[in-house]
Amino acid sequence: MNLRIRQAMPSDAEAAAPLIVNAIGSIANHMTAEEEPPAVLGKVEAMVRGQKTRHSHRYTYVAEADGSVAGLLVLYHGSEAEALDRYLYDELKKQGHDRTIEPEAHLDEWYIDTVSVDPGFQGKGIGSALFRHAEELVSKNGGGKLALNVDTGKDGAIRLYHRLGYTIAGPWTIIGEPFHHMVKTVH
Repeated sequence: MNLRIRQAMPSDAEAAAPLIVNAIGSIANHMTAEEEPPAVLGKVEAMVRGQKTRHSHRYTYVAEADGSVAGLLVLYHGSEAEALDRYLYDELKKQGHDRTIEPEAHLDEWYIDTVSVDPGFQGKGIGSALFRHAEELVSKNGGGKLALNVDTGKDGAIRLYHRLGYTIAGPWTIIGEPFHHMVKTVH
């Protein structure tokens, strides 16, 4: 398998959106103010094509395996979160939806919003490659804290993140649900 990780492009939106929705679950419904899967996907595709949300192609990296989008990483700095979320909040408000978009990272850390691998490509090291890519990006930008949030009930994922060097830094809440905020220092 030939694997390449690259910056996403607006044309990746159709392949990227289902991976994002699969990873973030009901948060996608909250962020799009939609319930029907086709409508949720359509709005997430628009976010990937756009410039100003956390799921923009500007913050998304795709893993291509033999020419197909096999997985993706969404990574941004916590200092950018407020502006990215403010834009989404304002757009939803224009559409008549009053939503709270909660920060998912501290201002002094890089944040892995999403890592998702297409089910047909799982078990081939793509997720690990995406995590390494996140660390490389943080390192190239001077290093620092790299964080993620994981549902407190996902024991397998928590064990994986521990093996990757992340430690639980504290509790976090996203749309009323409990998460562990996990952090790793990257040099």
